[in-house]
Amino acid sequence: MIQPHGGTLVDRLVSDEARDALLAQAESLPSVTLDSRERSDLEMIATGAMSPLTGFLNQADYEGVVEGMRLANGTLWPLPVVLSATDEEVAAVAEGDRVALRDADGALLGVMTVESKWQPDKQRELQACFRGDENHPAWGYLQSSGSWYLGGPIEVVALPRHENFLEHRLTPAQTRAAFAERGWNTVSAFQTRNPIHRAHEYLTKVALEQTDGLLVHPLVGDTKSDDVPSEVRMQCYQVLLEKYYPMDRTLLAVYPQAMRYGGPREAVLHAICRQNYGCTHIIIGRDHAGVGDYYGTFDAQQIFDDLGDDLEIQTLRFEHAFYCKLTGGMATTKSSPAGPEDRIFLSGTKVREMLSKGERPPAEFTRPEVADILIDAYAKRGAGV
Repeated sequence: MIQPHGGTLVDRLVSDEARDALLAQAESLPSVTLDSRERSDLEMIATGAMSPLTGFLNQADYEGVVEGMRLANGTLWPLPVVLSATDEEVAAVAEGDRVALRDADGALLGVMTVESKWQPDKQRELQACFRGDENHPAWGYLQSSGSWYLGGPIEVVALPRHENFLEHRLTPAQTRAAFAERGWNTVSAFQTRNPIHRAHEYLTKVALEQTDGLLVHPLVGDTKSDDVPSEVRMQCYQVLLEKYYPMDRTLLAVYPQAMRYGGPREAVLHAICRQNYGCTHIIIGRDHAGVGDYYGTFDAQQIFDDLGDDLEIQTLRFEHAFYCKLTGGMATTKSSPAGPEDRIFLSGTKVREMLSKGERPPAEFTRPEVADILIDAYAKRGAGV
């Protein structure tokens, strides 16, 4: 089976015995409250999904990532994974101290040994990592978080609590075991934050022609407010997979990370994490992890050409798929001679506009069972349900 990034699947969850000791120790430690993204990152670090990270980035690793997509030891890592803190939280914290990591309700998640404490240049982070300006979603998050960063290894006593998708919350160790049990030597990962429409279906089935299995791995962490809620999306995935996919060659699991809208760099992050989950291939379509016009249409594919042998996972790269009226099915410019007048494209933005008006997306864009779920969800939202 494919090796995790860095060679070892990290596990930062402590034993029961160590957990009791940390719970007792944490009572006398200064505390930092994690926001929802940081809680997602803690979960990803603890379970090995972000291997080789053993904690939030220290300053040397952060600087290396911002400037050159490398940790201090030279390992490829594309985006900062950091813990922010307020002036009040860091007032009594020095490098070498230990701090308690807590959720919004004060429950202990873990303990971090502080290797670095610094005030970052967030404008520089925005421009270097996201090619962004103050209208980019990343800037809203950076502004809302604390002005300090704390970095160091973590010991986790409990993963963040969840009430949804429990049967689909598989760790990298669990997905790897599932692939092995099913005899899948090659697995394609499909990253999505939207309902799967006909173009996505086409891409994933082309991938299934090339690999033993398909991991449909929707992101269920924080997304933009106008994205379709994860609960609605999961209903869409389930009905679509049950009716239109070979279930013995398909696995649905959720990806707990928050969306960063980092374009090419985030595409690399998605690939690294899916390698840790045991996938050998990842589908990279047009404008992967993009937002607005901050990135070129195929920048997220082209960035992999510059990585050399840093990643074992392979990319499956696709052009913009469309419904072809000439051939009567899904296609791309590589497989269809149809001119623009015979191609039906619908963006996620356009479909959301249709749904908000109570209009049904056409069959050329989405399966009718998915359209039913989306129309019902938008009707309830419009009615304030």
